[in-house]
Amino acid sequence: MSLHVTVAIVGFRSASDIARCLEALAASTYADFAVMICENGGAAAYDDLVATIPKALRAGQAVRTVQSEGNLGFAAGVNRCLAETATSDAWWVLNPDTEPCAFALEALVTRLVAGDCDAVGSTLELPGGRVQSHGGRWRPWLARAESIGLGTAVADAVDAAAVERTQSYLNGASMLISRRFLSSVGPMREDYFLYCEEVAWCLRAARMGLRLGFAPGSRILHRQGATTGAGQAEAARPRLPVYLGERNKMLLTRDFFPARLPVAAMAALALLSIRYLRRGAWRQWGYGIAGWWAGLRDERGPPIWLEP
Repeated sequence: MSLHVTVAIVGFRSASDIARCLEALAASTYADFAVMICENGGAAAYDDLVATIPKALRAGQAVRTVQSEGNLGFAAGVNRCLAETATSDAWWVLNPDTEPCAFALEALVTRLVAGDCDAVGSTLELPGGRVQSHGGRWRPWLARAESIGLGTAVADAVDAAAVERTQSYLNGASMLISRRFLSSVGPMREDYFLYCEEVAWCLRAARMGLRLGFAPGSRILHRQGATTGAGQAEAARPRLPVYLGERNKMLLTRDFFPARLPVAAMAALALLSIRYLRRGAWRQWGYGIAGWWAGLRDERGPPIWLEP
């Protein structure tokens, strides 16, 4: 069974990253796909993107682009891609700072068409050959996301069934969703703006009885945080990823586990203090505290201090 897949990519002034991603996609062993890119970075970034990338890949797959009305966040960009390609059979949400292996999409589609799951995740690989994640577990009492397989060697054998039993969300850098998933769960929540939106998407799906799959043959090189700077060492991380990471943990807890919020908030406060203060990252600790407090106040959307 063949599915026509739309590869949905959200860019933010990252034309060179997207060009590398498209070059990797051009080698895909699965050919029935097209690419839809939403540029969130403004008119100049959109012009740069259009000038940098091809209108079609080597095998003829179309590459379409659209400019968002402003920087509305990752979820809004994904949702725009979904809305522009409503006739697709499935959608592959893919980060611009990724380079999929040639078999990545074929493995995802093969797992999805097996029929016992509604969305499928990949193995995310960090430069250097270590695993970023096979999938994720959300720890509601700690308001913490845990990556399955983090730090293990990519060459190590993976128990796919065990991953599927334990994961509660898919890594948003690479997730294939079915038409049934989208029609049942709806689009991504846009009020998170950035971070945790894929966790919320998957938790909503699970509450509706949908199942998450895992395709170990789908390997994705992920240059983590290339757009936001989230992949930098703790003491060098910019304000945005630290602030939103802590804020959205509180928002997700409020939305899905409200009775646990008092305990989870104290646990999150302790964990962020340990994470940054032991490294002397006082500025980043301050960013995190501000985000944590904003989450407790139920502040949503882009931070008011964020430049357009």
